[in-house]
Amino acid sequence: MQTTSIWDFIQKQILGMQWLNDLFGRLLASFGLDTANRWVGSLQFFLYDVIKITVLLCVLIFFISYIQSFFPPERSKKILSRFHGLGANTLAALLGTVTPFCSCSSVPIFIGFTSAGLPLGVTFSFLISSPMVDLGSLVLLMSIFGANIAVLYVILGLVVAILGGTLIEKLHMEPYIESFVLQAGSVDIESPDLTTRDRLAYAKDQMVSTFKKVFPYILIGVAIGAFIHNWIPTEWVVSLLGRNNPFGVILATLLGLPFYAAIFGTIPIAEALLSKGAQLGTVLAFMMSVTTLSPPSLVMLRKAIKPKLLALFVVICVIGIILVGYLFNALQPFI
Repeated sequence: MQTTSIWDFIQKQILGMQWLNDLFGRLLASFGLDTANRWVGSLQFFLYDVIKITVLLCVLIFFISYIQSFFPPERSKKILSRFHGLGANTLAALLGTVTPFCSCSSVPIFIGFTSAGLPLGVTFSFLISSPMVDLGSLVLLMSIFGANIAVLYVILGLVVAILGGTLIEKLHMEPYIESFVLQAGSVDIESPDLTTRDRLAYAKDQMVSTFKKVFPYILIGVAIGAFIHNWIPTEWVVSLLGRNNPFGVILATLLGLPFYAAIFGTIPIAEALLSKGAQLGTVLAFMMSVTTLSPPSLVMLRKAIKPKLLALFVVICVIGIILVGYLFNALQPFI
């Protein structure tokens, strides 16, 4: 019981920063503003979520970038080249969890791995895993949904990445890689040995760089979340994304495709939808779709692979996301 209460405190007060929401509520009330009012409630949601997500963003990126400094692309490539078959796909998916925080940043690394001669299925396992289940998503999801759901989300995301890459490998899609990628070859550059100070400096630079790129999407995501939370009727969300709509997961997955945002931008939308009665798996399917299949990353990827392979990649991801969504909906009463 004591362990449970300690974990609840960590989830709600440290990761979820509920104290910050309460602080803004009291602050607005001190100015004579009623937080039950839609406009005031929207302002409270916006201020709370922007600061909460920004703090989590900076802390997570700093620590994950520090870890990432031990796995530069050259070293990752050498590690992956030692493994074969399902083991290589699994390792590639795991390496994806400590790499860039959005799909656009993952595509250049994917191209580099493919140019170096790594099996195509292995590189695709990395490409699927990297934006979908990085370590940042684990902590962010824990702050809202709890540890059980967050860990299961990461495990299922890894399964999608491993199976998706394995399927592409079995279908022998190598002819559908653009010729310039295959002809580029690989130049082995020894990664310099970094001191602790170097790694801290790298982590700081990555944190600042990623913050500048991601912060506008956080503002947009929180604004959308505040609108949903305070202005969209609950019955609308329930009718579209609730348990009475068997096609809610499919709808959420398709709705996520045109969006471009890192997971930090989707969190406030997911939080608002869940509070309005959307099913858990439906919300998670939307998040996975946005982060994995953003239009800019698909445009970049099209330059490296031909339409048939690109279409296969999208279909594998969409089917995997939909299956994960329905599985979470089925398990929701038990987790």
